[in-house]
Amino acid sequence: MPGIWETHMTFSLRSRNLFKTIAVVLALALPTALAISSADARAGGGMSSGSRGSRTYSAPPSTTTAPGSTSQFNRTYTQPGAGMNSAASAPARGGLFGRGGGFLGGLAAGFLGAGLLGMLFGGGLFGGLGGLSSILGLIIQIALVVLVVRLAMSWWQRRHAPRAAYANADAGAAPGPQTNYRSGLAGGLGGFGFGANNAPLEIKPDDYEAFERLLGEIQTAWSNEDVSKLHTLATPEMVSYFEQDLAQNRSRNVVNKVTNVKLLQGDLAESWREGETEYATVALRFALTDKTVDRNTGAVVAGSEQPGEATEIWTFARRPGTGWELSAIQQTN
Repeated sequence: MPGIWETHMTFSLRSRNLFKTIAVVLALALPTALAISSADARAGGGMSSGSRGSRTYSAPPSTTTAPGSTSQFNRTYTQPGAGMNSAASAPARGGLFGRGGGFLGGLAAGFLGAGLLGMLFGGGLFGGLGGLSSILGLIIQIALVVLVVRLAMSWWQRRHAPRAAYANADAGAAPGPQTNYRSGLAGGLGGFGFGANNAPLEIKPDDYEAFERLLGEIQTAWSNEDVSKLHTLATPEMVSYFEQDLAQNRSRNVVNKVTNVKLLQGDLAESWREGETEYATVALRFALTDKTVDRNTGAVVAGSEQPGEATEIWTFARRPGTGWELSAIQQTN
């Protein structure tokens, strides 16, 4: 009987520890999720959505306006494929620690994991195998070792090839972020920087004016829930995401209002051509008042009446005979 009680107590202790761990994880994750959903209600929902042609899976160059990194796309119609600068389209690596290691790689990882645990618990390098009490323990060890090895290999590759993502860029692409010069034109380009533009696809002052205009018009159409207007300002893909977000707002009986939008600073990150389509990716830092209100009472349920700032990466696209359209929005880190 004492053995039964001891087993029951051990199981109860493990259950309590498991529940504590789950509770801590939820406690840390929930505030973050709520903060993201309430603070980024503007057009695009604070997410990275859309497509940048063959560069959808390549990070735009950093600029003075957005010197940090850019988030990968949460929503995109573009799939990784040949010709895209994407880690997802890279061939699988063979060898002991590669993705194509097969049976040999898994077996080596299992022995290595058992040996490491054996060393940690005093059993020697090969003592861990004798101490395994179940198949589950071996599987957990293998999974942990594979995870650690992959992280280490990824770090090693990034350290020794920091510009690998741009190695296969199109010949018609801009070589990097454009130099940021303040415009001296009265009532012209607002906060956009332009000047040293050596890209084969030249972005002119009237293009910058179009980008600034689209920034304001898209936020206004979003606030008015004017899908017909959004169709004239953005690609069908982006409009589909706007419609999804607007439908979610209606299901919650709220409406997001973005007002007082003003461009504060902007930089051209890169511009290029793909067939007949021209692309321009720009970093935008803009002021805005972002609030979400109840449809019935008008009470503010998220956001604030106080003005704030946001920095995002917008990509515009156009074809011959048409104007610029919003093709993607990416968040900055």
